Amino acid sequence: MRGEKAHKEVVLVMKFSLCNEVLADVPLAEQCRLAAAMGYSGLEIAPYTLAPDPTRMSDRQIAETRGIVADHGLEVTGLHWLLVAPEGLSITDSAPDMRQRTADALAALVDLCAGLGGRVLVHGSPKQRRLGTDPERARAVALAHLAQAGARARAAGMVYCIEPISSDEADFVTSLAEAAALVEASGEPGLRTMIDTGHALRGETASLADLAAHWLPTGLIAHVQFNDSNRRGPGQGSDRLGPFMQALLAVDWSSPPAVEPFVYVPDGATTAAAALGYLNGLVDALGTAPGA
Repeated sequence: MRGEKAHKEVVLVMKFSLCNEVLADVPLAEQCRLAAAMGYSGLEIAPYTLAPDPTRMSDRQIAETRGIVADHGLEVTGLHWLLVAPEGLSITDSAPDMRQRTADALAALVDLCAGLGGRVLVHGSPKQRRLGTDPERARAVALAHLAQAGARARAAGMVYCIEPISSDEADFVTSLAEAAALVEASGEPGLRTMIDTGHALRGETASLADLAAHWLPTGLIAHVQFNDSNRRGPGQGSDRLGPFMQALLAVDWSSPPAVEPFVYVPDGATTAAAALGYLNGLVDALGTAPGA
């Protein structure tokens, strides 16, 4: 009608990355083929899936890995499960030889992520961050490691995230509040934290929507991983993630969230496909806004 302003819908979109260990029973090229066919935009890689000791990968091996991913129209968005391999590392052990080994490994993993074209490193690895018999000393050692890794990541244009892991699996950094305090104590802009929906649902008292409302505006959250509190993929349990997705869309979240299930029913590929279908459904339902 004349005189009325025409309106159109602005459809918001979100890209998603798949944590590659979900498909670790097949070679990397096949992982990429499957992920691309499902509609994922990238892989978030667990370094132990690339080599027995990923800290010793050569520049040629790193370039070849990046090329395989790119050849399938995907990108490496980042790394996670950082300290599974090589075995025996710890960010909380104060023994001088262990501190050096772990510092060297973290430096190599930051460089690996940069070489693969990633933007974020997610430090989970709960077994490699136990507090032990001297918790205060362990926390101090961990803070030094994380600050150093964050600085190295920042120099390469990336961020290093300490992941809050619920207390059923970890005894150090079990909440967003604890993670945020650690990040702020480091004084390192390259060190941030992140939200894993499954861990948050199991370990936080606030709802995901309330967590998003509180923490997203702080700038401390640099990454998101989606899964259900039952450890399966998003949408494969009783959790409803719509309010959290709505919060991400409201702030125009641009970094690809990762899908990280731990229980694959009936198998990894089916789990990954179902998870992406659920998340895309949320975006389709929530990501339409009026625009001029």
